[in-house]
Amino acid sequence: MLDINNGQFKTQDELKQLAPSIFTKKGSDSTSEKYIHISTDRVIQDMETLGWGVVDAKEVKARKQVGFQKHLVVFRNNDIMVTGNDGDVVYPQILLTNSHDGKNAFTFTAGMFRMICENGLVVSTQEFENMKIRHYGYNFETLQGTIKNIVEALPLTVESMNRFKGVELEKEQAIEFAKRAVSCRFTEEEIENVKIDWDDLLIPTRPEDRGTDLWSVFNVVQEKLVHGMFNYNAGGKNRKARKIKNFKQDIVLNEKLWEVAEEFCN
Repeated sequence: MLDINNGQFKTQDELKQLAPSIFTKKGSDSTSEKYIHISTDRVIQDMETLGWGVVDAKEVKARKQVGFQKHLVVFRNNDIMVTGNDGDVVYPQILLTNSHDGKNAFTFTAGMFRMICENGLVVSTQEFENMKIRHYGYNFETLQGTIKNIVEALPLTVESMNRFKGVELEKEQAIEFAKRAVSCRFTEEEIENVKIDWDDLLIPTRPEDRGTDLWSVFNVVQEKLVHGMFNYNAGGKNRKARKIKNFKQDIVLNEKLWEVAEEFCN
């Protein structure tokens, strides 16, 4: 999902190239009378005041309502990071989704960026539900309170990561996790008609992930599912999975995978 190879926050010019809808100055004609337009750019400026810079942004491709479509902004605070005893460095992130067509509120989701594989994870826990700000109720104080709530809940996210690391999976359990994970990307009908080499799906792509703990297995499978790093057989033909490029699908998949991992902790 992310592109932070240079470790720098995105400039305004870069954001205009990645997601022009961030800077839309008014809502679409379909918005209601109660809708008050707040440019996502204004929220970005307020987030910068709170210490959070933008590391990535995307928008949905649109033929209609161009400039008003749903878009994603990913924030990171370089002063907030977690380093595990095993050297695994993770940066907590905040994902903002919004649109200017009156169909979406500002929605904030917690995320994690793992330095080892430069891969983004989306956290799915009850602590981050309903983190939304409506367009008719936005102000800096409301944003500040929302971000404060997210930051206060981040230790629970780190706790989940540590719990994942503390759960060792037998080979059969790892395969079961992989099967559950694949069902988060494919429909039941698709799964019935494809064959996947589970052992291959569980092979780590880097030495740091050569572990049998849930955190290692989770990251191996998550990365391969998101980036299309696996093959499958459908109708007797071998095919390579496609990389997920739609950020909405990416977020949903990540949330489901996190929920599956949480179940394996219980």
